[in-house]
Order: sequence, then C-alpha cells, then structure tokens
Amino acid sequence: MNKALVVLICIGIGYFIGTINPSFFIAKLKGFDIRQKGSRNAGASNALILFGKVTGVLCALFDIFKSCLAIELASKIIFPEFDLAFAITGTAAVLGHMFPFYMKFKGGKGTATLGGMILVMDWRIFLILLALEIVLVLVTDYLCFMPITACVIFPILYGIYSEIWSGAAIILLTTAAILYKNIDNIKKILNKTEMHLSYLWNKNKELERIEENESKAERK
Repeated sequence: MNKALVVLICIGIGYFIGTINPSFFIAKLKGFDIRQKGSRNAGASNALILFGKVTGVLCALFDIFKSCLAIELASKIIFPEFDLAFAITGTAAVLGHMFPFYMKFKGGKGTATLGGMILVMDWRIFLILLALEIVLVLVTDYLCFMPITACVIFPILYGIYSEIWSGAAIILLTTAAILYKNIDNIKKILNKTEMHLSYLWNKNKELERIEENESKAERK
C-alpha cells in the first residue's frame, strides 16, 4: 500500500476515535455545554468538577482507552510493520480530542488521551509518570501542571524508549497543542486566579480566593 495512504489512514483512525468526548455528551444530555461551566474545559477534569468523582474518573478512563484503541488498531492490527503508526495515530487521537470537528474544534486539553499513548508504549512508564504527576499536582495544588509537564517529557521518553526519533518529532505536535491550550492557565496562575485542586474538597473557600484575586487583577 502507498505510504502516503497508510499515513492518512493512521491519521483518520486516530482523529475520529479521538473526537469521541464523553464529558461533552454527558453535559449535552443534562442540557448544557460543558464548555460554558466549571473550568470551561471539555474534558475529564471539568467532568470531575461538574458531575463528581465517579463520572470524572470514568471520563478520564474513556479518554485514555480511546487513544489506546486507536493506536492498537493501527499499529498492531492494520499496519504492524509501519514504524510511525504509533506516533501518527496517537498524535492524531490527542489532536482529535482537543480539536473535534463537531465542537467547532474547541475540545478538551488532551491530558488523558496523551496518557493513553504513554500506557500503550509501556504500562510501567505510565504508572511511574502518573505517580510523579500526582505528587506534583498535590504539592502545587494545580491540576494544569500535569499536562504541561507530561507533554514535554513524553516525546523525549518515546525517542529514548523506541529509538524512533522521527516519531518523537511527530509527537511534539501534541506538546505544542497542549502548551497552547494551557496558556490561559499559566496566566491565571501568575494572577493567582487559577482554580486549585483543593476546590474538590474546599469549594467555598476556593471560590472566595479566586473572586478576591480577580478583583485585585481588575484593579491593576
């Protein structure tokens, strides 16, 4: 089969599976757009805020599973001899989650979907990174540090692990996209208006803190 066609099929498999967004559909069933409430993110973290821990975790697991499914389908079943199937399909799945066509290309931030790529690469590395990211989030109290650090580290790890540096270069597209999606979060951290993870167990205090800092920012 023509290599260009193989690449296009990998992109198609990854992108269209990646666009399936449970957080968005659950919110629609409840009568609203998830991008208009909570953290305004169409992903598992906002599902956690709006719908509770169980729904949030299930959405995260689904987002992890969908990239695993896309990668396994393309790289293990359809094109097992194509070295770049993993990187192309996984990257397309992350970008599909972040920029789904039916949501006018305004989707989630890609954290869990990127996690699925790491899980397929090596479950042990996935668990080690997950543990380190959880510690980082608990210490800083900012959930957005998880995607920011993971998206930078993963392409390097993939290049070292697989020795397919052209694949690592392709995965850098997810790094650029995820960093772009988190620019506002970084700005909010600097202004002290980014929501802390502790919102989940100290909602009123956290809302008061954000409101106070937003007022200070407006007066500057």
